[in-house]
Parts: sequence; structure tokens; C-alpha cells
Amino acid sequence: MDWREIPSLAALRAFEAAARLETFSAAARELNVTHAAIAQHVRSLEDHFGQKLMLREGRGMRTTAAGRRLAADLGEGFSTIAAGVRTLMDNQRQRPLQVTMTPSFAEAWLMPRIGQFWSRHPDIEVALIPSVSVIDLRRDGFDMALRFGEGDWPGYDVEPLVMSPFVVVAAPDLAKGRMLDEMGALDQYRWFTSEASREQLVWGHAAGLDMARINFTELPNNSLAQAAARAGHGVSIQAQTLVEGDLRDGRLVALYTGESEGLGYHIVTPRGPKPPALAAFVSWLRRAARG
Repeated sequence: MDWREIPSLAALRAFEAAARLETFSAAARELNVTHAAIAQHVRSLEDHFGQKLMLREGRGMRTTAAGRRLAADLGEGFSTIAAGVRTLMDNQRQRPLQVTMTPSFAEAWLMPRIGQFWSRHPDIEVALIPSVSVIDLRRDGFDMALRFGEGDWPGYDVEPLVMSPFVVVAAPDLAKGRMLDEMGALDQYRWFTSEASREQLVWGHAAGLDMARINFTELPNNSLAQAAARAGHGVSIQAQTLVEGDLRDGRLVALYTGESEGLGYHIVTPRGPKPPALAAFVSWLRRAARG
């Protein structure tokens, strides 16, 4: 298509409305412009085509034979465009939101809360896709990621969700009421970390641990590291957010609590306007994080 051969789309839209409604005034009201703007667009088309498209008839307007042919073709074309736009919007509304996060965040923080969202928004379907991989949202068609880090993901809209302190945790029987500095030689304990949670090593240094001397067992995911600590097999460093239920219910105890060191969970979305369903989910996440 050579767009240089096609007049202004605004002019074509104005003419189609004027021809269909048979007055410039009605077309102006429909398009939310002035009567003079409609008249100017029609005159510009007549100059472009070198022939009259509309003629005054009493208090209204009527199309010429050439104008009727053009108006019919434009009506069909604009109807096709409108149908395409509606189809795309309907597909967007019907498609589930695709949200990715780590399995541990999904299990410990999101799942206990998301029932509130489903109750408030039963019409919005959310597909939760836990993964330890860093997913390319645009390439893989995701609407949102809930990522852990410092928030430095260029090219995306990033908003802090939970900036969690970290805790060193163990089962009550292993801790025996002691704090970390009362546990004796820390290298005698097995420490459980996750292959996908590099932040645990950062926090270890922040807690003053000699990471070179500690006996680490690296498990495939953080849920297994938490399970090993609950079972009394050793000690683990965790985001407090992810073990708050275990701490509250006494399955784990905190041997040490430290600051987040600038690390936390963030809402990450592609830049630009947010579809209504995504905007509603983001708004709910903010409320849920505030408690």
C-alpha cells in the first residue's frame, strides 16, 4: 500500500460521518469536532479528488454519485477496522493474566492471599506460573513478573512490593532457644540454600558469617531449603516474608534478623499503558502488601 495516494484518514472519517448523517453538524457532534472542521475536511477531499462529493440540499447535505461510492467503501472499510479492534480487545479481556514468580514466593506469600483477589474480581482469570528462570516478559507473552532483587531491570516499569528483612531460621529442636551467636561453631551445622536464591549468600555476609567455612547444601529450589530447615536438618537464610507463617506457627524460629540490604520483591511489567485486568491486579497487590 502506498500511503501517499491516500488522503488524510481524519478527512476520510469526517466525510464518512457527514455522508452517513447527511449534515455537517451531526457529523461534528459524533466526532466531537466543530462544524467548520467537518466542512474543511470535506473540501480537502474534493480538492484531492478534483470533484464534488457533497452538495447542499435545504438545511442538509446530500452526496453526489462519486460521494456515495466513496462513502460506501469507507463505511465498509471502517467497519472492518472496528471489527478487528473489537476482536483484539475481546481476546485481551478473555485471556488470563500471565504472571510469573519464584515457586517459594508463590507458595509462601501469594497463595495465602490471592483468594481475596479472586473474591473481589471473579471475572479476571490469573494464570500463576512459578519459575526459577528469569523470563523475558515481552518475548514469552507474560503480563507481569514478581521478581526479587534491587529493582534494576531496565526497560520495564518496576515498583517495590515487599522489601523484606532476612532471617536465619532453624527448627525449634535444633535452635533449643538459642540465638545465632549462641549456637557455637556455625560450621558444625548444615546450611541449606537454593540454586535460584543468590540473595542468601549476600545476606550471609551481611549477618557476619564466614561463607567460606560454612557447609552449604544447595538445593534446586527454595521450597526444599525451607523444608529441610523445618525438618531440623540444618539452618537456612530466608526472606522473612517467605517464612512468616512458619515463624508464627512455631515450625521455625529466627536465630538472627537483619535488614533487607536493598533487596526485595518487585512488581515488574512492560512499559506503557496497563490493560484494566492488569491494573486491577497490581492495585490489589499493593493493598495486600500493606496488610
